[in-house]
Amino acid sequence: MTVQNILLSGIVGSTAYGLAHAGSDVDRLGMFAAPTEELHGLHGPKESYVSKAPDSTLHEAAKWCRLALGGNPTAMELVWLPDDLYEVRTPLGDELIGIRTTFLSARRVRDAYLGYATQQFRKLQNRNDGTPTDVEADAATVARRTAKNARHLKRLCQQGYELYATGELSIRVDDPESYRRFGEQVAADPAAAGPLLREYEEAFTRTRSVLPEQPDDTAAEAWLRRVRRHFYAPGE
Repeated sequence: MTVQNILLSGIVGSTAYGLAHAGSDVDRLGMFAAPTEELHGLHGPKESYVSKAPDSTLHEAAKWCRLALGGNPTAMELVWLPDDLYEVRTPLGDELIGIRTTFLSARRVRDAYLGYATQQFRKLQNRNDGTPTDVEADAATVARRTAKNARHLKRLCQQGYELYATGELSIRVDDPESYRRFGEQVAADPAAAGPLLREYEEAFTRTRSVLPEQPDDTAAEAWLRRVRRHFYAPGE
């Protein structure tokens, strides 16, 4: 997959979290700018490129902004990565990192992170009930999938709460072994995930966020307009 005008990209997923193991895939996430001239036609440019082997997702700048303003946890990672995980950085990408907090809002962070964590919890419940997909899988495969979903549930809860309470997002988790132990515990008893999810739901409820109720989309708009000017090359 060849995409031009990449503004920012890096390694995300389990490698970034510090939860990778020997067989883990290396996931990459990035953002690119479509040539501005292409935005004026009847059919707009493609907004996302997704490839496998290696796993890579690239979003067009405007789409990434919409995702981030909505609190999307996966999109948000791109502007909070440790420096050593970035593979492409440009001046416009650095500008975006500089305004990353303006994309945040208390309600959207809470709803997005708890929403994604709840999705992981439902996967655990469905797997425990014997969904058609997993009925045919061997016990070891089901256990691995269950443990992975449990680790993601715990990570989403912890990262979302940190972002909600402090306005900062740590990509690398503290004490990765505690996540692995939690995954093994839930693999043995999926019901063990319920108390952790409820604990964080209550923590969000009782904590006053440092974030505003609405994101500052004027900063995103101004940045996106700078991107459009930079990549404007009118046809002859």
